This record gives sequence, structure tokens and C-alpha cells, in this order.
Amino acid sequence: MSYTIYIKNQERAKSPIDKKQVENWVDELVNWLFDINQEYNNYRFFQNKEKLIHIQLQDILAKVVDDTDEILVYSNYFFDQIEHLHYVLNNDLETIVNFDPAAKSKEEVLIAYPGFFAITAYRIANIFWKLGIPIIPRIISEYVHSRTGIDIHPGAEIGENFFIDHGTGIVIGETTKIGNNVKIYQGVTLGALSVSKENVSVKRHPTLEDNVTIYANATILGGNTIIGANSIIGGNVWITQSIPQNSLVYHKSEIEIKKKSDFPEPLNYVI
Repeated sequence: MSYTIYIKNQERAKSPIDKKQVENWVDELVNWLFDINQEYNNYRFFQNKEKLIHIQLQDILAKVVDDTDEILVYSNYFFDQIEHLHYVLNNDLETIVNFDPAAKSKEEVLIAYPGFFAITAYRIANIFWKLGIPIIPRIISEYVHSRTGIDIHPGAEIGENFFIDHGTGIVIGETTKIGNNVKIYQGVTLGALSVSKENVSVKRHPTLEDNVTIYANATILGGNTIIGANSIIGGNVWITQSIPQNSLVYHKSEIEIKKKSDFPEPLNYVI
């Protein structure tokens, strides 16, 4: 019995990728990008750390890419993008500090904000996704999901100055397109109306144009659904059709308030 399992595993993967190695590499890269542990004030140390992270990436790529030349091309390409990546992430960081009244400093956001970590890891994973490298971007996105409760598919297209507030329970699907200066609160789903395998190459998830705000627990579905620029989507709404620019969409609920004395027994339920 165990030999059969062994043979099946060998058929599936000649050299299985080390998930923990990818996760550790992401942490090292984020620390290096933003000097989170303040170890890099010595430039020589900073350079040596960059070389080590570069070598570690090549080792990871070797598990999923057979051609040695491609490994070098992919790793070099990633580090060619690193200054632009840092620039875009710095804009995301500035956006959070400027618009979240609870954020007291950049250091606080870097160390303690799960939303910024999720955005950072997404932007890293998205580079690998665009290169067509298998598995690695999904491992990165699921690592973030397990740490933060934020699930961003690495194939999504997300513009600059992206702001996730709180973040727990956010789901952003593969073909989602998000413009610039967009803010999303916890529990938001940007999902698909259909999960059929035949639609794998079709745009299944919504588009958010520039300057859109989506409040908590809103659900927006469908590849043809476009949320127009400068719109505000209130909490708990369910949207499957496009919304014009400069719109305010909200769900109206009724709340009753009564005196506790109106009830013959206290509302003290035990489940």
C-alpha cells in the first residue's frame, strides 16, 4: 500500500517544491525591502543579503523550472523589477499612513498591518504569475491567506495606492481588475458568478475603476460587472450588475429597539 502511494507521488512531482522555503524567502525579501528588523544600515550587509535572497530564489525556481538558463532569466528579471516594486509598495504604504487615522507611523504599518503584508506579497506573487511560473505564486498567496485571512489571487490586476483596511475575510478572484486609489474593507468578496471549468480563460471577476471604496461584507460578482470610478459601495450589499460612476450603493435594513422590560424572560441564551 505505502509503495503505491510512493510511486504516485513520484509520478506527480520529480522534485517537489519546499513550501516552507518559499514562505521563508518571502519573509526575508519583505524584511530586506523595508528594513523591518533594522539590520541593513550597513550597505555591505545590505548588498550581501540581496545576493543571498537572489541565490535562494534560484534554488526555489530550480524546483519548478527544468532549464538552467531560464532559472537565471527569471531570477534576474525579478530583481530587475525590484526598484519598481519598492516604489509601488511605498505608495501603498503612504496611502495607508495618510488615510487611516489609526496608523501612527510607517513602522507601525510595516510591522503590524496584515493588509499591507497581503498587498506586498500579492505584488511579489504577481510578478511570478505574469512570467508563467507555476506553483510559486499560489504558495505565496496561500501563505498570506493563512497568516492574514486575506485571499488575493496572484493573477488579479491591482493598481497603485491600494488600501486594505482591517482585511480579514477579503477574497479577490483571479480575473479581478482594480484601478488606482481603491479602498477595500474586511469581508469583501470580488468573485465569480460561475465556477465552471469551461470558463477558465474567461474574465469571471469584477472590475473596480479608480477611487472606489468598498465597505465591509459587500459581495460583488461577475466578469461583466464594473464598479464605476469614484463610487462608494456600502456594507452588506450584493451586486451582480455594473454600477455607474459617482454612485452610492447601500443596503437599507430595519432595526427595532425595544425596552428589555417588554420581554417576559431575559435574553440570555446558552448555546
